[in-house]
Amino acid sequence: MIAEYCISGGTRNVKRTIFFIACLSLLAVCLTSCGSTDNLRTIQLTGSSSNLQGIGATIQLQAQGTYAYGPNRDLTNLVTYTIIVDPDSNLALDTSGTFVTLPTPPQTAMVSVTGLVTAVDPAVCAWEDVGTATTPAWATTGEYEVTATYRGVTSQPFFVAVASAAGPSGAPANGQCGPSVAQ
Repeated sequence: MIAEYCISGGTRNVKRTIFFIACLSLLAVCLTSCGSTDNLRTIQLTGSSSNLQGIGATIQLQAQGTYAYGPNRDLTNLVTYTIIVDPDSNLALDTSGTFVTLPTPPQTAMVSVTGLVTAVDPAVCAWEDVGTATTPAWATTGEYEVTATYRGVTSQPFFVAVASAAGPSGAPANGQCGPSVAQ
């Protein structure tokens, strides 16, 4: 009887079955976590400022990843940045009564792979003084919208106003484009 059991491969078949079940279990675990090994949930995009004042002015963006498990991580140099004209931006009416919008990037503003937004030529002013002759009150009339994307997750938009052109010199404006740092 024992000889028949050994000849028929009894223990060998049990070992193969256990090995096969272990391999299937490992495969199932790998397939259920495929593509989600880091569990990135959201990206929070922030900046050192939200106003570019003058040609060459910069804003450093920071992308912070929030994960389902573990601590948040700095993704600033890993994300892909996209900059567009905010669809709701209108600078002014032209002579025909049509709203003029900001130039499409990389004109006026551009963003590097490290998240540095820079004001470049041509200069533009996206600020308007809506105050009185004695009390300025500034409002933006046009902004750029920057987003960061990493592994299929896109951040909320970060809005950037541009004040790279000289403003009007007459009242109520004070000759600059947009609010000054002192205000």
